[in-house]
Amino acid sequence: MTQTSSGPDADSAATPRPAPAATAAQTTAENPWPLRQLSVKVGEYVARMSPLWVEGEIVQLNRRPGAGLSFMTLRDIDVDMSFSVPVREHVLRALPVEPVPGARVVVHAKPTFWTKRGSLQLEADDIRPVGLGELLARLEQLKRVLSAEGLFAASRKQQLPFLPRTVGLICGRESAAERDVVVNARRRWPAVQFEIREVAVQGTKAVREVSAALRELDGLEHVDVIIISRGGGSLEDLLPFSDEQLTRLVAGARTPIVSAIGHEVDTPLIDLAADVRASTPTDAAKRVVPDIVAEVEQLELGRTRLRAAIRARIEREQSALDATRSRPVLENPSTILAGRADEIRSRIALARTLIGSRLDRAADEIDHLGSQVRSLSPLATLERGYAVVQDADGSIVRSPEQPQIGQPLSVRVAGGRFGVERTATDPYSPPARPAAPQQSHRPPQTAQPETTEES
Repeated sequence: MTQTSSGPDADSAATPRPAPAATAAQTTAENPWPLRQLSVKVGEYVARMSPLWVEGEIVQLNRRPGAGLSFMTLRDIDVDMSFSVPVREHVLRALPVEPVPGARVVVHAKPTFWTKRGSLQLEADDIRPVGLGELLARLEQLKRVLSAEGLFAASRKQQLPFLPRTVGLICGRESAAERDVVVNARRRWPAVQFEIREVAVQGTKAVREVSAALRELDGLEHVDVIIISRGGGSLEDLLPFSDEQLTRLVAGARTPIVSAIGHEVDTPLIDLAADVRASTPTDAAKRVVPDIVAEVEQLELGRTRLRAAIRARIEREQSALDATRSRPVLENPSTILAGRADEIRSRIALARTLIGSRLDRAADEIDHLGSQVRSLSPLATLERGYAVVQDADGSIVRSPEQPQIGQPLSVRVAGGRFGVERTATDPYSPPARPAAPQQSHRPPQTAQPETTEES
């Protein structure tokens, strides 16, 4: 049993699609080519093309380090039309100069067609710089060499003097650049002086004459700055100012150099070697001399600020002087003496008090020591009723047996001396004591001889 399908899908499946046309002329709206077939056909056609030489200008060059393939965009010289040109790295390294954007080259390439992207490109196997492109490439190579030597380094550039005594000017004969520099410089500073050297600024003599003029002006002591000026022109016209020897001469000049070659977009090599690059000759005039009007305004402004500063300083000093004079010590100089006199009197009174106190304490100490001395003196002992007995030779009698009977003795008492004689008996009889209420059992005491005491 066979199942029958219905609907548009069934109709399309049932109706077989016609085979694509064999040639492009046989295609119709009902029988078109698939896009892939067109790409294949175009690829086959392009593959049959022979390698050829084409001329163009390098617009862009993408080189990746380590990659063996680089991509270059080549544009037609007259119309806006470009091709992508893949090129092997060894082809680029074989060039005598480095390819740079703007260089004009001829390329030996094989046209190829990428079927997936539908793009046509040229696979180059040889590149040769020609005409202006070769010139630009050579200038770029020279630029890299001089830059590596340090001729363009900012550290070696000199500063322009504020107000040069004389300005050296190298320019073309009766050129507009000369008028621009001189007129604008004297408009800014009327007293400016010039040493002008008119030389050829293009052609085969330009390098030699510009170099000779530069050496001459650089040797003049009164020339403080040198301007090398030229109006605009084509690359070939400005080529002398990219000469290697002239560039080295500019870099090694003793006098500061201002380069004013062409217009803003023009950049010859001496622009990089000069101490200052001016975009135009008029700009060079503005850079080498100051504007007298602006300087006078700055001078007046400086004077005004100076007067204000001096006035403010005087006012501050006057205020400080008034404040100093208003102090009491300056209004009444005796005030400081009176204060010091009171302080001296106070210190004298304190010294007297301290000395009196010291003297009182010393007197008390002396009295106390005197009392101690007197209490220890033999006279004090004698005043209490004691006596000192001495024999004829001055020896003190210490025992009753020591003097002999009838021997004269000297007795010293508190009131003085008197003589006595040793007797056999003691004439002194102590008074009888009253009887005690109770009888004492103690034995009677015998009388002791009189003793003397010495202190």
